[in-house]
Amino acid sequence: MSSPATPANEKQRLQTLQDLKLLDTPPEERFDRVTRLAKQVFDTPIALVSLVDADRQWFKSRQGLDATETPRNISFCGHAILDDKILVINDAADDQRFCDNPLVCGDPNIRFYAGYPISAPDGSRIGTLCIIDRKPREVSSAQLLLLRELGRMVEEELIAKNEATIDEVTGLSNRNGILTVADHLLAMCNRTKQPATLLMFQLQNLDQINKQLGREDVDVAAVELAHQLSACFRDSDIVARLTADIFCVLLAGTDLDGVENARFRLDEQISQRNRESSHAYELQLDAHAVAYNKGRHADAAALLQDAASRIFDADERAQDDRTAQVG
Repeated sequence: MSSPATPANEKQRLQTLQDLKLLDTPPEERFDRVTRLAKQVFDTPIALVSLVDADRQWFKSRQGLDATETPRNISFCGHAILDDKILVINDAADDQRFCDNPLVCGDPNIRFYAGYPISAPDGSRIGTLCIIDRKPREVSSAQLLLLRELGRMVEEELIAKNEATIDEVTGLSNRNGILTVADHLLAMCNRTKQPATLLMFQLQNLDQINKQLGREDVDVAAVELAHQLSACFRDSDIVARLTADIFCVLLAGTDLDGVENARFRLDEQISQRNRESSHAYELQLDAHAVAYNKGRHADAAALLQDAASRIFDADERAQDDRTAQVG
């Protein structure tokens, strides 16, 4: 077994890692959504965001693995941070560096490994986004580009660390949060020629809830809708709260037909909730779907604006109808 070498900038690298204040912190959605997406896209049993500390690798985000850390001297990620390139091990059993490694010979029985070295804002390589399989496999150059795109999503989160990216009431991503990752997600869909669709929802009676019941119930309604959306959609879909009454879900690999199935499931959930809830209000939603089109949407912000304009236009039409009825 070959233990990983020590990077030339190890002192600076470790200080940078400490300054990020990520080690031994609870899981965070901004990293978990990336590992969930990596696990789905590459169809691997394990996906991790690993941070390489002085004597250990610690997992900030983990999918498919119970362990929270392993010794650095047996880590694959310790090797991956030695270079800017993605480290790919097609079959660890045939690689002299890893064939007798405890992580290969025992749990989690690693055979395939691909790790993108994650760089902090100062350029220090602090860890990896890695995918792991228990059987040998090959990886194409196109797949490596996808892994790099996902790794850059993690790096964007490190850059945006001091910016508000989470809605404090619901715990969902806010507008800044979804924009941080959405451009990378759309670029990934472009490369794989997969569709992407944005669903935007307006909680139509939020003002009414506020007037009749007060601010506390407004927050309760927002949290309740956040739970409904998170339960209805896939773990890899990005759910966000853009404003007090506007929520959205970005679905990679799903076209408008697929979105209609998800909308039907949500409608059923909301209807059941409205029938059975003890709360003094219903959840009344207006929903609009927009298919991502590279020619029409220059970036994720343009896609959000397209969907928002449809919500606005629907509000305008509803207001005109109400005015006409009064007249």
